[in-house]
Amino acid sequence: MSDPQAPIWDAIGGVSRFTALAAMAELGCADHLREGPLSVDELAARCDADPSALGRMLRQLVSMGIVATTAPGIYELTEAGSTLRSDAPNSLRPAVRMIIEEGFWYGMGKLPLSVRTGRSGFAEHHGPLYGYLKANPEAGALFDDYMTSRAWPFAEAVASRYDFSGVRTLVDVAGGKGHILAAILNAYPEMRGVLFDQEQVVKGASEFFAEAGLENRCEYVGGDFFVAVPPGGDAYLLGSVIHNWSDEDALRILRNIRSVMADDGRVLLVEMVVPDDDLPHISKDLDMRMLALFGEGMERSTSEYGELLSRAGFRLTRQIELPGGAAVVEALPI
Repeated sequence: MSDPQAPIWDAIGGVSRFTALAAMAELGCADHLREGPLSVDELAARCDADPSALGRMLRQLVSMGIVATTAPGIYELTEAGSTLRSDAPNSLRPAVRMIIEEGFWYGMGKLPLSVRTGRSGFAEHHGPLYGYLKANPEAGALFDDYMTSRAWPFAEAVASRYDFSGVRTLVDVAGGKGHILAAILNAYPEMRGVLFDQEQVVKGASEFFAEAGLENRCEYVGGDFFVAVPPGGDAYLLGSVIHNWSDEDALRILRNIRSVMADDGRVLLVEMVVPDDDLPHISKDLDMRMLALFGEGMERSTSEYGELLSRAGFRLTRQIELPGGAAVVEALPI
């Protein structure tokens, strides 16, 4: 007979396992193990750690398959552990470090308050997330690294799995540094792009596009999507944007897009879409983070996106699945 307590204890143990992983990422252990196995003392000296404490952490990480022992007291990276190297393609180190950033970690710990009140415990203490990141440059830089590492897999998948044929001008709304837009422009040489975000965000984007050889095919526009978005796009892309906002705020953004969109245009949402079933899914994990950090921000199901888009003047036409639980939600004007 199965132990009814097992799922609870596994979740509790999961916190301990994650903190060991986070310590490894914060100390840069994967970078130090890049060239091959090291003893606990050698690794401790390189990452400025206490040898005894480090050995205990490594023992936990071995049980998780992140590192492996080659001899007593000697450790090497596994394939999974190598994804935490700073130089690894789509490195997961920024994602792990972001979770234990002081403000983020505080917000996750206040989830009971968020559930009780419907308001973000993080925001109650620190104010809105993006204001916090702006006021704390170190946290802001870490968040940028995290978003960049998260954007690359989505960028390639969106560019290869969604058919952008016929889109002459693509407006990337709140597109950050433009990783998704750049991947799409590379895949569709006849297309031009408009990167739209806050003034301080788009200032650094031109250098990124120049390095990619795309500087002559992209326009950079600063502004506030609650006020207006650039006109003239055949399609408007919002990558991990709408999930940050309540329904009413999301409607303001979508209605601003609809007001400048031609009747043959389209809007594309790249989001984690919550399945309409009771099975585990990464979107449900992320939704707890959204609740803790944003309060009213949320991951939505297909039916919830359909209703939201309808209220903004669109009809959901199809959903293209992407790796990692994400999807492109396509909508056309009503």
